[in-house]
Amino acid sequence: MANKKLLKPDLCIIGAGSAGLSVAAGAAQLGLDTVLLEKDKMGGDCLNTGCVPSKAILAAGKRAEIHRKNDIKGIKGHEPEIDFAAVKDHVLETIATIEPNDSPERFESLGVNVILQAGRFKSHKVVETADYTIKARRFIICTGSRAFVPPITGLDEKKIYTNETIFELREKPEHLLVIGGGPIGIEMAQAHVRLDCKVTVLDMGKILPRDDQNNVEIVRESLLSENIHLLENIVIKEVKHGTNSNVSLLIEKNGKTEEVKGSHLLVAAGRKANMDNIGLEEAGIKTHRTGIEVNKRLKTSNKIVSAIGDVSGGPQFTHVAGYQAGVIIRQLCFGMFWAKVDYTALPWVTYCDPELAQVGLTEDAAIERFGKGNVTIAEWKFDENDRAIAERSTKGQVRAVMNKKGLILGASIVGPQAGELIGVWALAISSKQKIGAITSMIAPYPTLGEINKRAAGAYFTPSLFSDKTRKIVKYLKYLG
Repeated sequence: MANKKLLKPDLCIIGAGSAGLSVAAGAAQLGLDTVLLEKDKMGGDCLNTGCVPSKAILAAGKRAEIHRKNDIKGIKGHEPEIDFAAVKDHVLETIATIEPNDSPERFESLGVNVILQAGRFKSHKVVETADYTIKARRFIICTGSRAFVPPITGLDEKKIYTNETIFELREKPEHLLVIGGGPIGIEMAQAHVRLDCKVTVLDMGKILPRDDQNNVEIVRESLLSENIHLLENIVIKEVKHGTNSNVSLLIEKNGKTEEVKGSHLLVAAGRKANMDNIGLEEAGIKTHRTGIEVNKRLKTSNKIVSAIGDVSGGPQFTHVAGYQAGVIIRQLCFGMFWAKVDYTALPWVTYCDPELAQVGLTEDAAIERFGKGNVTIAEWKFDENDRAIAERSTKGQVRAVMNKKGLILGASIVGPQAGELIGVWALAISSKQKIGAITSMIAPYPTLGEINKRAAGAYFTPSLFSDKTRKIVKYLKYLG
């Protein structure tokens, strides 16, 4: 310890993923002496094994599917020629293009002291690395999460793929088995089937359980139409690994046992917070099943330590990490110690085709909280949107959830560009707007975005064209 260099910064951040980078950039540029520790790759899961590579391979699959379509007269589709290894080059090139934004050099240019070493708490107020002892005024833990591998009989972690390794696979899987029907599993299933792989998805429940189930059904139909085999509500009894990457799963469904064989196995069964080997016990930091225990101000049980991003046990999205970073910056740099998180208007998107986006409460969640009689649904379908009709992309709908007074509680969109369209509803919920605010906006024509205004208008249709309203109009016409 005597040979280690002592640092006394204002802020020490452990982990250079999305959360850590966001805090580091903001804090350093606002004048705080900031140290950033990273033991592996800058950019974390999002850049290297998550958001960026997954969207790159999804884009490749979507481009291949466009070639196959015969939905516009005069344009004949055809089966594309797919070089699977070259597609992986596209994925790596995408990462490489974005990588400089997360590089040590860039953050050092912003004034951050980047140390590429693992950090571990030695006490409530001290973190050590191989070469440094750090006594900071505040610490932020941003160590992220990793793929969770469920304890299934016979499952060998060395013989499977997760989101951390699937993008390194250069040989095309003949039959990819996917354990997990959440966003990662569904996205990877559709990307691979469009790249000419056979795909089977297995889940102990239903696919995409957190989303609006009416809209999930539209996604399910789309997946089935692309010949993705969905095995829902099953139990995986045993995994048997064969030669090379070949695998077979013994499953139980409706009391019957069957065997499912594949050439490769992808496990997409959720995430596990990275809490090991960072000295949480030495620092007096409490944890729970899903991560580090934090309050709404993102404080841990150690008053000078906060935790943000996936490791904090909350919603595991890159945009949440960025949002939490903003809360921390307000606390540290502007003295807003009361700043806290509010996930009421939290949006999320599954980037399948059609896309599935959600913000706020689903219909089921709203009914559970407020009662069925206090919840109203307004819908509009893409097959009644002129832009969608022109582009032959009419699969999907908008479903908005309101209380009896018209306050917007949530919205779900399944359809083209759903992730881009959900922002209007996120803004409305965050600013506590009623549905009339959406109907009052002027939407350009013809756009997909017009569908939000039409869905909002549907809320007023029953009362607007009622007998009572007609009587009022009849009476008013004599006054003017």
